[in-house]
Amino acid sequence: MNSRSRLDPKHFTVRQLLELEACTRCGECIAWCPTYTARENEAITPLSKINSYKSFLKGEYGGFLARLFGHHPPSDAEIETFGAGTFQCTLCGRCHVVCPIRINTRPLWIAMRQQLVDWKEYPAAFDLLDEAVTTQHNISNEANTGRLIWSENLDEPPPSFATKEQAETVYFVGCVSSFYPTVFGIPQAFASILRQAGEDFTTMGGDEWCCGYPLIIAGMGANVAETIRHNVDAVRQSGARRIVTTCPSCYHTWRHEYAQVIGEPLGFEVVHAVDVVDELIASKRITLHSYNQPVTYHDPCDLGRNSGIYDTPRRIISAIPDITFAEMKDNRQYALCCGGGGDAEMADPELTGAIAQRRLEQAQEAGAKVILSACQQCKRTLAGQARKEKMRVKVLDIVELVWDAMQG
Repeated sequence: MNSRSRLDPKHFTVRQLLELEACTRCGECIAWCPTYTARENEAITPLSKINSYKSFLKGEYGGFLARLFGHHPPSDAEIETFGAGTFQCTLCGRCHVVCPIRINTRPLWIAMRQQLVDWKEYPAAFDLLDEAVTTQHNISNEANTGRLIWSENLDEPPPSFATKEQAETVYFVGCVSSFYPTVFGIPQAFASILRQAGEDFTTMGGDEWCCGYPLIIAGMGANVAETIRHNVDAVRQSGARRIVTTCPSCYHTWRHEYAQVIGEPLGFEVVHAVDVVDELIASKRITLHSYNQPVTYHDPCDLGRNSGIYDTPRRIISAIPDITFAEMKDNRQYALCCGGGGDAEMADPELTGAIAQRRLEQAQEAGAKVILSACQQCKRTLAGQARKEKMRVKVLDIVELVWDAMQG
């Protein structure tokens, strides 16, 4: 018998506990799981994760043997196997789409991670992540005052929006775009679009803290309440009517987690950059010129499956004159994950690369020279794998495409 704490069903809602029992073991999810396809480790599959946790519950709280012999926690080996499979998941949500009874799998996997955190069975890198987010307020563990370093190459340094205290729109840049030079082009392009369109906007600069998403999906969501309250207060002080982000994970967290944590409405709108760009195109506040490279579009998991935004990015692409667009084999709700989600890269970097490789091959099969997305992590992951494999495909965020088309 191990010395770990007992299972805590309080990590799960009543609905989730019912979903564990409702699984029919049909196995439909297995073929659609991108991490299982890349690694072929049975512990990764949705079916295995559900079966394992159900067996843990029955060993402690139910069944004839549990009642006869008492408390029987899972062994260390069982927990280790279960943990490895649970943290190698990218939380893409593809299994939910194909589940015949529509089990809401993504929050179920996060609840399992919360249990694993209780057991202290998680990747060691998560401790560093927790410290970075709660002390430095970003995932890079760098001084948070450097959040606007990406803006130094813009036309008007220091940019006027960096010190603007009141504005209609707050651009929440996010940790990856703020600290990873390979994706600096995303905030540079979006800020340039907003400027040229005459949008009244500002950023939070060093007052912007990590949205909390990386810890929430790590199973450490209990540690982000202070972060969330800080960010909400900072936006309210700006008097903004809306917050916009180029990061789908920031968008999803602000939209679905923040009001629940603070216990009241935010008092402002939360939108993704594609909604803003679509609005600017429709109102003719920006003009687009021809773009002559064949492109395809990769749906980010947190913007597509987890937030339901599919049509807006495609409408933006179709608004660009003379553009050639082709869908990949797997698109919209069935789109493959880029491999960079769910904190999986911290658990298994090689697995992330293998998933990204499949997506890049689909882009080439579609005849695209440029693969577009609307997520800085998707760009970082796909572009990194393309460089590693010397693949002749360019990866751009959709706001970079729009800014290029605006320049002609």
